[in-house]
Amino acid sequence: MDIIQLFEKLLSFKSITPDDDGAFDFIEGYMDGFDARRMDIEEVKNLLLVKKFGEGPHLCFAGHIDVVPPGDGWSSDPFEPTRVGDEIIARGTQDMKSGVAAFLYACHHAQSFNGTISILLTSDEEGDAKNGTVKVLEILKQENFLPDYAVVAEPTCEKIFGDAIKIGRRGSINGVIEKVGIQGHAAYPEKAKNPIHKVAAVLPYMAGVNLDNGDADFAPSQFVITDIRAGMEVTNVTPGKLKMMFNVRNSTKTSKEDIADFVHKYFKEMDYSLVLNQSAKPFVTNHDSKVVQQIRESIQNVVGVETKLSTAGGTSDARFFGEYGVDTVEFGVINDTIHAPNERTTIGEVKGLQEIFSDLITNF
Repeated sequence: MDIIQLFEKLLSFKSITPDDDGAFDFIEGYMDGFDARRMDIEEVKNLLLVKKFGEGPHLCFAGHIDVVPPGDGWSSDPFEPTRVGDEIIARGTQDMKSGVAAFLYACHHAQSFNGTISILLTSDEEGDAKNGTVKVLEILKQENFLPDYAVVAEPTCEKIFGDAIKIGRRGSINGVIEKVGIQGHAAYPEKAKNPIHKVAAVLPYMAGVNLDNGDADFAPSQFVITDIRAGMEVTNVTPGKLKMMFNVRNSTKTSKEDIADFVHKYFKEMDYSLVLNQSAKPFVTNHDSKVVQQIRESIQNVVGVETKLSTAGGTSDARFFGEYGVDTVEFGVINDTIHAPNERTTIGEVKGLQEIFSDLITNF
């Protein structure tokens, strides 16, 4: 089975979160020579594969087999990979069965390595991500078996294959502010306390404001208002309460406490409540880390591209490795059709990704 046959086999599994649709049984059989361990938690499937070659570092390749629902607008069956020239169309081609196929093939054919290679796969990345990678890493921490380095094969490239790797991710903090007023008749505003008027006065100082200046790795953390609602959709009653929702994609320079202080600065004279929830914490891997330097060299060796270091985009399971201090990078195919109808990638990119991972293993 060559790399493209393996890729198309993985694409044929209808592995919509949290169902692996039998993919892990296939993978476990394919990865003969690796010790397999299932860590299923509730409905989520997790698979850890390990092979010790020597006494050196522990390198982990990680990813997810689950995909989002296909939705409408496809030109072909989203779970029957279709070739159009050099392209392959199917759900999960970019996000991220191309990455999974590439590192499975590279690890399966690895002849030697100065240390331990492991593979961590979950069916819970596109969902709540509560019983997948994060739980497996908790177990590995307890067993003193956390990897030294990790490569998460999410799609990272922007314009050409090899042009970007991610060495970190911003965090994500969601907030809900409720401002209490006194409901009243619009004709007698002096008898009411209109929360819309109170909040409107401070919005120019909050909406879209940068909470820090960013740095060489991160853009500034911005206060992004996502929803404001109040009232009963009538014109003659002023509301008694207003709810405002916001999100901050935070760098390592801004914390939940900083955001709470920022909100209080403008709401301290008001009757309000604030709820903050951090769904992801920011992390960054040092530019000089062995895994950063080596994967850049491997990309240069295989495709001859100078790779930039990025922290842009949303969240991924790489954040869980980062929380445990594991030096982590993300690298995969071009990201331009993920979650869209007719998601696609190219045969050339998948072959190139596999060759880069093989080079990484050989030269690490």
